[in-house]
Amino acid sequence: MLSSEIKFLLQQYGIRPSKAKGQNFLINQGVLQKIIKAADLSQNDCVLEIGPGLGVLTEGLIKKSKKVLSVELDKRLAYFLKQKFKGVKNLKILETDILQIRNDQIVKLLNCYELGYKVVANLPYNITKPVLQKFLTAEPKPKEIVVLVQKEVAQKIVAKPGQMSLLSLSVQFYGQPEIIDYVAQENFYPKPQVESAILKIKLNLGKMPLELSTAFLKIEFEEKKFWRLIKIGFSSPRKQLQNNLAAGFQISKEKAKKKLKLANLQEKIRPQDLSLADWANLYLQFMA
Repeated sequence: MLSSEIKFLLQQYGIRPSKAKGQNFLINQGVLQKIIKAADLSQNDCVLEIGPGLGVLTEGLIKKSKKVLSVELDKRLAYFLKQKFKGVKNLKILETDILQIRNDQIVKLLNCYELGYKVVANLPYNITKPVLQKFLTAEPKPKEIVVLVQKEVAQKIVAKPGQMSLLSLSVQFYGQPEIIDYVAQENFYPKPQVESAILKIKLNLGKMPLELSTAFLKIEFEEKKFWRLIKIGFSSPRKQLQNNLAAGFQISKEKAKKKLKLANLQEKIRPQDLSLADWANLYLQFMA
């Protein structure tokens, strides 16, 4: 039902899904309900939706939330949405690039200064990483992020030591990610070449992850220095960490090995094997 309805609307409004804009429309009502359920919405929640498309997720969000701000880049879709939801009082549709609007402007438009906001979206795959970076690092941050993303990206984000990357560390530093469910290509129109996943991130608002705060009790922590250390560590991901650290800090391999040992890490360990807590211990040796 949803599949034929979406195809009809696209044809009626002369809209051809843009591959460049990552437009793949959800056509499975069950998946939409899983996204909404994962967001755990109440009538006190303010929601930012990115890339609403034809508004099928929007319909569920406005029923469950106090206020919804839907940001759509495509002016054809923005026009359609404004016609479709004309008169809906708890919805504002904004035609702009989500990456060009500041988080404080989003909060102002939602008028949710005290309650905070959540991000719920079927994200265009081509902006997944910049969108996550924006809402994980810039203030004011959302309370939660529930997004449909590429399966491979979601798996990288929730990775454990042995498969860690700059992406997984970046997300896990700012929040607690989990994969809610996987979504096959058949649930979209047009059908993408990859599978998707519903990803939920609960943000550590104003708090540092426990494994880091324990390590930094006695020193002043500087976030820029922490990321400098990690970027040096991943400068050549396939190499042993000692080689990257020696080159990046311009020290001998023996000195790098000694610092690894003091951080309770094996000398032949590779960057993907370290947890956030391991990087914290390494920070104490290199940056404190």
